[in-house]
Amino acid sequence: MSVSGTPAVVAVYISSSLNSFRSQKRYARGLTLAEFKCKLELVVGSPASCMDLELYTADDKFVMKLDSDEALLGSYPIDDGCRIHVIDHSGARIGEYEDVSKVEKFQLPDSEYDKRADSARSFMKRSKLGQYNKEEMLKKEADQEQKLVEEKALAEAISVGARCEVRALGQPSKRGTVMYVGLTEFKPGYWVGVKYDEPLGKHDGSVSGKQYFECQPKYGAFVKPQHIMVGDFPEEDFGLEDEM
Repeated sequence: MSVSGTPAVVAVYISSSLNSFRSQKRYARGLTLAEFKCKLELVVGSPASCMDLELYTADDKFVMKLDSDEALLGSYPIDDGCRIHVIDHSGARIGEYEDVSKVEKFQLPDSEYDKRADSARSFMKRSKLGQYNKEEMLKKEADQEQKLVEEKALAEAISVGARCEVRALGQPSKRGTVMYVGLTEFKPGYWVGVKYDEPLGKHDGSVSGKQYFECQPKYGAFVKPQHIMVGDFPEEDFGLEDEM
């Protein structure tokens, strides 16, 4: 707090003719406008020498231009929530500083990265974690192969056209007809395509542009074989015949 009772720091929004976004910053009221412009360079990307500043109220009403480089920021009627708009005269294009596609990115060759002792890869190697733990990786691969074998056995016991009930943990049972059994392109492992009796599904039998089976929209779903119970599950009567 300053001697006069006015806060020594003011929180303002900064906008620019070069950018589409606004950012909130805090600045000391004791800065000269020239010093303030230098700090704005890091925010908007415009050179201080190419800036014109305009002051707006918190509800975006124009107040005045800030045009005296020697004047203190606090000498202007700036309160918390006001906006200072930077008009750039450097000739830069609008959005030029938002396009990161042209920014040269630092890339360390893999061979050089391997030599670094302070990298995450080096730590994982020393600690024998993840892919650098041969025993763990072999066990993981064996577990995945065993899971696939078990899944295949379950899938082979399910016939297309059979009535079924889907019993997923934490979800109500849903009845339908098996329309597809086998591998898919959207996810690994074996899947069972089901046409539900009600519109409780996610699609019409197609996923990612590939049609695995046909049904009405929102009636189709893919379920893991372990959640499928095949049996004499007649289509439930939902009382539709009693309605006019």
